[in-house]
Amino acid sequence: MAFLTNRKRTMGLGSANKGTDHHWAMTVSSFGLLFLVPLFVFTFGPMLGKPHPEVLAYFSRPFPAIVAALTIAVGFMHFKKGAQVMIEDYSDGLTRKVLILCVISLSYAAAATGLLAIVRIAI
Repeated sequence: MAFLTNRKRTMGLGSANKGTDHHWAMTVSSFGLLFLVPLFVFTFGPMLGKPHPEVLAYFSRPFPAIVAALTIAVGFMHFKKGAQVMIEDYSDGLTRKVLILCVISLSYAAAATGLLAIVRIAI
């Protein structure tokens, strides 16, 4: 970090002008998942093996639907950022760009599919 100016060292910005933004976003999303995943497990777990109408009635209530939707949304955004870092670390060139685009597309598509399913059940 010898090439950083005092201002950039203070602001936490490196040469790419992104600095700690990515790390902070991963920290915040992992903290959110720390509470969401156990809530999801305890709301989803009792419904395993139940008949389909009972599961639909359970997830049409607001609390289980909101917990499931938040877990899906935050989880896939956390996955997107983590997979992007992994790809940036272990690949380069055109392969890197293509893989990053594929991971971003996959994460948004999976999140949208999960959220659509929750909305269809809840409404």
